[in-house]
Amino acid sequence: MSAVNITNVAVLDNPSAFLNPFQFEISYECLVPLKDDLEWKLIYVGSAEDETYDQLLESVLVGPVSVGNYRFVFEADPPDPSKIREEDIIGVTVLLLTCSYVGQEFIRVGYYVNNDYDDEQLREEPPQKVLIDKVQRNILADKPRVTKFPINFHPGNNEQGEQASSLPETTNDTSKNKGNIGLLAPVDEMMMSHQSSDTLI
Repeated sequence: MSAVNITNVAVLDNPSAFLNPFQFEISYECLVPLKDDLEWKLIYVGSAEDETYDQLLESVLVGPVSVGNYRFVFEADPPDPSKIREEDIIGVTVLLLTCSYVGQEFIRVGYYVNNDYDDEQLREEPPQKVLIDKVQRNILADKPRVTKFPINFHPGNNEQGEQASSLPETTNDTSKNKGNIGLLAPVDEMMMSHQSSDTLI
């Protein structure tokens, strides 16, 4: 059993302009006291074929964490469009929200993101060069893909260490509540590997 469980993720300010900051209200519970920090990251997948285009948008440390329920707003800058290939800006990509403890990632929440022009005429006749200030992003907040990784929350405990070597659990939210990831069922491998386009789009 994980020492930390995400109980809800609400995507704020969505849909929004491509250049606006990302905002997520994250709720989680801690079942055992943790002396080290939790590290939360937000990663934008810039290309389905090449992970070198991934951008780490923000990384924050929270801790030490006592037993209890917590909630905070995680805000991150938008991706730098100059680091994304022109042909990859418009269309569907993926946003990854991860949490790690002492360098071990134990949960990953992935969202499809659709980037397109907010103007119908631009959608029908897109300009040769992307007008980034006219692009709107829409995070599919009601369809997160969740992957859980068993890790060692207590280094030095051999039994826990053995558990951490088991395979990750891939899950999918089937909840009707937007952004809620409390109800889980098996899913595809989209968030397990985003190097190839067929796992993304």
